[in-house]
Amino acid sequence: MAAFRLAHLSDPHLPPLPAARLRDLAGKRAFGYLNWTRNRHKYHRRDVLDALVSDMQAQQPDHVAVTGDLVNLALDAEFNPARQWLEGVGSPADVTVVPGNHDAYVRATRHRFVSHFGDYLRGDADGAATHFPFVRRRGPLALIGVSSAVPTPPLMATGWLGHPQLDALDAILAQLSRENAFRVLLVHHPLHSDGRAKRLTDSHQLLALLRRHGVELVLHGHDHIHSTMWFDGPERKIPAIGVPSASALARKHYPAAAYNLFTIERDGNGWRCEQTVRGLGDHAGIRELKQVRLS
Repeated sequence: MAAFRLAHLSDPHLPPLPAARLRDLAGKRAFGYLNWTRNRHKYHRRDVLDALVSDMQAQQPDHVAVTGDLVNLALDAEFNPARQWLEGVGSPADVTVVPGNHDAYVRATRHRFVSHFGDYLRGDADGAATHFPFVRRRGPLALIGVSSAVPTPPLMATGWLGHPQLDALDAILAQLSRENAFRVLLVHHPLHSDGRAKRLTDSHQLLALLRRHGVELVLHGHDHIHSTMWFDGPERKIPAIGVPSASALARKHYPAAAYNLFTIERDGNGWRCEQTVRGLGDHAGIRELKQVRLS
């Protein structure tokens, strides 16, 4: 069987931000809008995002995973352009998406992500319904999508899964542990964070499920950095991989835009997984940054 290639990008924070009406900028959005106009618009660039996606498509991955934060303030006017961008990345059959905290920025539009992108996050057995967690089978992969996206107060960017989602995930992982699949968990927030304002608040419960049932790989975004963390599984350590914002120029301790490309194939009774990182280097253009064997 030929190796399966899974691409992973995250946090495109699709620029530019559309014009906002004054009545849309109450509460948390006011802080976000000021941050965008004074700061974030300088380093989230559409030309960078387009170059990254073009390079990714040139690698001809078998599937693409996008781990959230397609939009910025969850304004009504942001969702149609984000949908058009996502269609340019690939079809719902070829791309899987989970939401980030910016996609559920405020209560008024927290459900817009599901209504606009439902066919990109619908499980294979779910019919017309869209719910979390979901499972999509692609080649040897079982892609498991969860949502950590919840509205939060100003200056907070925490995530939360909640008991109903965790209970359903427990049953899904128990079933998949009996199958011969390479299990990939997609979640926006990292499974560990030193920042209280950005953490996944029930990560300890998720980590307990992973210790009991295991997966082969966790993919996330949120922190806008290259990240590899290892967590306990029932038999071996589980790599959890984060990636920088797909539209970012380098600034301070945040690296420039990058994406991951995973090559996955059977290796005896186990799996072989190699990670290639491609991104914006020191000079203009996208190039290979490193290769790592994960298993």
